Amino acid sequence: MLDAYIGVSQGRRAALLAASEPVPDPQSARALLDTGASCTCVDPSVLARLGIPSTGTTLVNSPTTGTSPQTVNVYDVSIWIPGAIPPPFFLGTVAVAESQLLQSQGFHILLGRDILAYCMVHYSGPLNLVTVSY
Repeated sequence: MLDAYIGVSQGRRAALLAASEPVPDPQSARALLDTGASCTCVDPSVLARLGIPSTGTTLVNSPTTGTSPQTVNVYDVSIWIPGAIPPPFFLGTVAVAESQLLQSQGFHILLGRDILAYCMVHYSGPLNLVTVSY
């Protein structure tokens, strides 16, 4: 688990600024690294606070859907992860899937391989320590 921030995408930010509209503050959330997830998922409560529209839908399979995929909304967001050594990890625009199961499990973001592809993840079992570098 780590702390992360979800904000509006770079394109949406630029459009809001050009229209002299307020840009929603980035939302802080707990994230779980999941090397078994192909895409990153975000709890709808976080996405609602950003006030952004869905850019479409996708089909998602999970342990709760069994063999029948579930249709979920997709959103373009920015994400950054503060690090012990600056600068933070930052992606200006990434598509994420909405997942309503996350908050009840103690986190709001499931970081999938779409984002982990930009990182090196090291797990030390004896130390119970995960290191993420980018």
